[in-house]
Amino acid sequence: MLVKKGIILLCFLFPWIHSGQGSIEELLTMYNTESIPYVTIEDIKDEIDNIVVLDSREIGEYKVSHLKNAIYVGYDQFDITKVSEIPEIDKDTKIVVYCSLGIRSEVTSEKLKLAGYHNVYNLYGGIFEWINHGYPVFNSKEQRTDQVHPFSEEWEKWLEKGTKRYQE
Repeated sequence: MLVKKGIILLCFLFPWIHSGQGSIEELLTMYNTESIPYVTIEDIKDEIDNIVVLDSREIGEYKVSHLKNAIYVGYDQFDITKVSEIPEIDKDTKIVVYCSLGIRSEVTSEKLKLAGYHNVYNLYGGIFEWINHGYPVFNSKEQRTDQVHPFSEEWEKWLEKGTKRYQE
């Protein structure tokens, strides 16, 4: 009887142990400080055409796919002066920043806050959660695609839908 219970317990625990992380919530708790408020896909899906969306991934990731009308700002090469030159943005504009999962975008969002932008949000779960929920992404020609750059082999496990593609 004890062996049977142990086998049943292992069946439930194995997927969680094997994944390396229990959930996106646990992953974000591990890496983020929540210094920037999260906005969820449900919060923005209907207003995506009316808000400024910044992509804080690297250019290769952005070219594979991005959210509709997202403006590339990068991560390693992020330059706040370039953001200030974007005509659609002023210090009070609602800005949603995203990356693959919401980790790099928190760092970029913090830089925006420090520069005086007041209405900045981090997209919870990033582009991975966006596509996992079936919402559209677009390639460098602004054509709808199902391809998503998975960032790394370690992070690609969080991408449940879409086609993983490392280059444009």
